[in-house]
Amino acid sequence: MAVHEHPHRSPGFHLPSFRRNRTASEPTVSVDTDTHTARAYALASLRLLTGFVFLWAFLDKTFGLGYATQSGKGWIDGGSPTKGFLGSVAAGPMESTFHSWAGDTWADWLFMLGLLGIGLALIAGVALRIAAVAGTAMMALMWIAEWPPAKHLSDGSPSMSPNPFVDYHLIYAIVLIALAAVAAGNTLGAGRLWARLPIVRDHGWLR
Repeated sequence: MAVHEHPHRSPGFHLPSFRRNRTASEPTVSVDTDTHTARAYALASLRLLTGFVFLWAFLDKTFGLGYATQSGKGWIDGGSPTKGFLGSVAAGPMESTFHSWAGDTWADWLFMLGLLGIGLALIAGVALRIAAVAGTAMMALMWIAEWPPAKHLSDGSPSMSPNPFVDYHLIYAIVLIALAAVAAGNTLGAGRLWARLPIVRDHGWLR
């Protein structure tokens, strides 16, 4: 009786199995790439929208476009971008200080240049670290001016503060810091070109 031996293949060199494993990993790579791209565009969109908030505030206060600033009361018409806001501060440890700053030329220029510089930096996607520092300082001062922790204003009336700590100024500050931290200017912006400039390569804080 003849015994026929059947050849056995080594499991470690089973090519069909290798192909199946490689094919199975390809969707994961695709999903990771898609997720990274979606995240980059989401952050770029957040950057552009936040930049427009700052830039629009500058334009409205400069030209009196009839929104937050009435027509004919813009900066170019002789109006003061800081007098109304700082002059109406009614709570907080810097109330009298803000009143003394309201309408001062240096305060107007510093505030307006801050709005313009932060807005342009965010929209262009460059100098995001500088924009984050300047914007955070501006938002911190505005938070102190509104002083959300106060339950009552200096005249004793209710402050109507919706939250004793977190308000939109803090949210904007965190957004600015996050956008700078993840280099959000590289997508839909000139961040990569900006980073290649010799002065920017030598001074990382300019990014």
